[in-house]
Amino acid sequence: MPIYEKPVRLLLRDFVVTQNIAQGQVVSKEQVTSWFKSNYPKIKLSTITAHLIRMSVNAPSRVHYSVNQNGDDDLFYQIDGGHFRLYDTRTDPLPLYLSTSRDQGENEQAEILDEIESLEEQQQTGFAYESDLRDFLSQNLSILESGLHLFEDEGIRGVEFPVGGRFIDLLALDKHNNLVVIELKVSKGYDRVVGQVLRYMAWIEKHHAESTQKVRGIIIAREISADLRLAASRIPDVELFEYDLAVSLRKVERQDRKSA
Repeated sequence: MPIYEKPVRLLLRDFVVTQNIAQGQVVSKEQVTSWFKSNYPKIKLSTITAHLIRMSVNAPSRVHYSVNQNGDDDLFYQIDGGHFRLYDTRTDPLPLYLSTSRDQGENEQAEILDEIESLEEQQQTGFAYESDLRDFLSQNLSILESGLHLFEDEGIRGVEFPVGGRFIDLLALDKHNNLVVIELKVSKGYDRVVGQVLRYMAWIEKHHAESTQKVRGIIIAREISADLRLAASRIPDVELFEYDLAVSLRKVERQDRKSA
């Protein structure tokens, strides 16, 4: 629910109007956050950052957010991680959406089927890409622990959640409403991932968490190295998980020749 009368996506449009942002004018992330701090101080830095991505037509991570495909969320064109300009429909590429057409969906489905066949031929035993593991877990977080669910707020989902120029694989809430930073490694997890998770946890604690919320971390990998086990043993707020895949088979009856 919006903290103020208007949701953040509409407040970003107010920013453009009140600051007289012209077509082609470059706007920094600092300008936007400073305006929010002066006018809407209760809105968190992480929420502003996520909405800047959501409303930038060319930001790859916007596909993970609930973007209106009627053009309402097509406001900015991202120049780099910290600079934006207004989206120009005359010269800029078409906006990135999760799925823009039936044909595209059919093409993507065909590509996925091709990938599956290729993987079967290679007899792979793990997820092909980290994004596959991420997308699966985003829909099935309860398999990690009861009550765990993906963070969502004003159309912003906890998939590739922005944290100071980087992205958390998954940001979740547990049954006690505490925040959980989840970092994924599709193959082997080494001790260096501990520093990465702690940095994300500290950023969330400083810029996103409420005073009553705790922040903890989870690292998931195909295999947890001995070094990672040792490093994590000194950090009570970080848990380790190894994932595995299971395959079930069902017999398909052959078609009778006469009925073929």
